[in-house]
Amino acid sequence: MKKWIFIISLLMFSQAVFADEANIQPAVVNPLTVPQNIIFENCTKIFNVNQEKLFYLTLASISANRFKIEEIQTECGYIIFSVNRNRYLATIGTIDSKDSILKITPCNNIYRFPPGILSNTFKYIDLNMKVEI
Repeated sequence: MKKWIFIISLLMFSQAVFADEANIQPAVVNPLTVPQNIIFENCTKIFNVNQEKLFYLTLASISANRFKIEEIQTECGYIIFSVNRNRYLATIGTIDSKDSILKITPCNNIYRFPPGILSNTFKYIDLNMKVEI
């Protein structure tokens, strides 16, 4: 009799444990880290600083985000960096004496990548535009 009570209680306990596991919610995924299709227009942004300052701010932003810098060309104003084995090209251009443009594009022309690469870089530059270099 004790065997049957033990087996029945064991079965009831195991069902309760498995029922709790079925109700576990999946881990929340940050949408900035999931690869998404990116529109080309979202890869560019105009900043109210000159080209030289924007170049240094972009370099600092890439470094602060812990992206790997692979190549820097100060004369032409571009930086090649990599994130998770994908390479990106950050190009800085002049609009006028006060405004410059930053364009970040994937080197392989596949515009499916995490949007956090763009937003984190642009956000860092926005936050540090007033800092003296």
